This record gives sequence, C-alpha cells and structure tokens, in this order.
Amino acid sequence: MSFVYLFLGLTLLVVGGEFLVRAAVGLSFKLRLSKMVIGLTVVSFATSAPELIVSLTAALDGYGAIALGNVIGSNIANIGLVLGITALITPLAIERDFYRINWPAMFFVTVLFTVFLLEGDGLSRAEGSILFACLVVYLVLLIRRAKSTPETQTEDIDGFDQNLGQVSAFKITIWLLIGAVSLYWGSEWLVDGAVVIASDLGVSQRVIAVTIIAVGTSVPELAASVIAALKKERALSLGNLIGSNIFNIACVLGLTSMIHPLDTVTSDVLPHDLFWMIGFALVAMVLIFLPKRHQIGRYEGLFLLIAYATFISLTIR
Repeated sequence: MSFVYLFLGLTLLVVGGEFLVRAAVGLSFKLRLSKMVIGLTVVSFATSAPELIVSLTAALDGYGAIALGNVIGSNIANIGLVLGITALITPLAIERDFYRINWPAMFFVTVLFTVFLLEGDGLSRAEGSILFACLVVYLVLLIRRAKSTPETQTEDIDGFDQNLGQVSAFKITIWLLIGAVSLYWGSEWLVDGAVVIASDLGVSQRVIAVTIIAVGTSVPELAASVIAALKKERALSLGNLIGSNIFNIACVLGLTSMIHPLDTVTSDVLPHDLFWMIGFALVAMVLIFLPKRHQIGRYEGLFLLIAYATFISLTIR
C-alpha cells in the first residue's frame, strides 16, 4: 500500500504543479506583468512548488532528512539525469549568461548551503533567510540584465501557451484550487509512503529522498526536456536548469527553514550527498569547455548519466 501512496503522491505533484504554473502565468498576464518578469520569477516560483511543498511537509512532520534529501537529490538529478538525457538526444548550445551569471550564482548558493550544514546540525531561520536573500539578489540581477537586452522584452515564455492571458478569472481560480489541493495531498501521500517504504526496506529516509522522491519531483523538467529534444526544439536551456537548482536551495530550503528550522540532519547526508552535489556543479562547468567549447554533446551527456548511475548505486548500497 505504501508504494500506491508513493505513486499517487508523485502523480498528484506532477498534476498539481502543472495546474499551478498555468494558473500563475494566466494570473500574471491578467495583472499585466511583462513576459520577462513572468518568465524569470512567476514561472520559476511555480515550478518549484512541488519541491517546496514536499520539503515543507517533511520538515513539519519531523522528517528533516527527507526535506534536505529531496532538494539535494533533485539538484543532482537535474544535472546528471535531466541534462544527461537531453544532451544524449541532442547537443546543447551554451549561452554566455551560463558562466557569467547562472553558474557562479548556483555554485555560490551550493557552497553556502554546504557550509551552513557542515558547521551545524541543520538550517536555522537566520541561515534560511540568508539563502532566500541570495535568491532575491539573483532575481534582481537577472531582471536588470534582461531589461538591458532589447530582444528579451518581446521574447515568449518557453514552453507555455501565450493564450493563457485570455483565460477567464474563473478558470484561473479553478486551476489554482486544483493545483493547491493536488500539491497538498500529493506531498502528504508522498512523504508518508516514503517513510513506510524506507522502514520496510531497512534503508534510511534520506536514501528514499535523494533517489525516488528527488527523481519524482524532477519528472516535469525531465519530461519537458526529453519531448522537446525529440522534436529538435529548444527545451530547457542549461541556464534554466541551473536556475532551477538555485531555486531549490535558496527558495525551497530557504523558505522551509524560515518557517520550520531543519534541526535534525542524519550524518550520512553530509559526507556523501553534499559533495556529490558540488561535484556535479563543477563537472557541468568543466564539460562546457571540453572537448568543444560552449556545447554539451552526446559524449558529455553519456558521461553525466554514468556519473548519476554511479551516485545512485553508491547511495543504495
């Protein structure tokens, strides 16, 4: 029965996240926000909702390892699994903003998050506030840079129907309700199922969090990337993927620890998962310049997948 709860929880998170994103974009158009602001802020916050609700639910229920493992595992999966599969299907061209803004910002919050965990037993409200403040600074820099680039003023929001601006307020309200209810029950069932499965299999909750839960909350990004890659379309740029990692740490864990400090951290999270997360962040930067500059090709994608498989095998041992 626990596997049923886990599956239903993941399904509801995917469905709820989709409805929430569409409602958020539609509402933003109603409020006459620019497409640039919608793309950089509203969509990013909405797509981080599943991770946020799962981590917050786990923290409030006293499962700090799940709250942390979900985010750490998702960040590893975004680079090793999502980026690896996408690059394996079609090579990805790298934008200059990746190594000028996105990667430095991701690496900074990743290292800062690691330092906070290593020096204490979790994340305090003050540390969560610092992480969230980093996100605000990052978004301000992105918006200022986008405003200084003329072509971004009329650029469409990748992957979203521009007709969402014509949707009625009633339909937006229904989408918000469906999204909120789905995310709430999805997170409850997912966390409950994960706890029971961990107990039945004799593994730690952290193992379930960095594997099954992390991959589950990354399903929307994975599906969108694979479908667009098969269509030879620009799906999820590396910059957007790195941006997702920044939101996971600074927004998801930042807000979660501000609401409920993460005081309990199992010791096996620190030496294993954190350094794998930093390692994948460094590898992503190195692969851009080897062997072909500003591109991640199929060989690099295969390498990332092998590295991710190695991480999973070492985690479940």
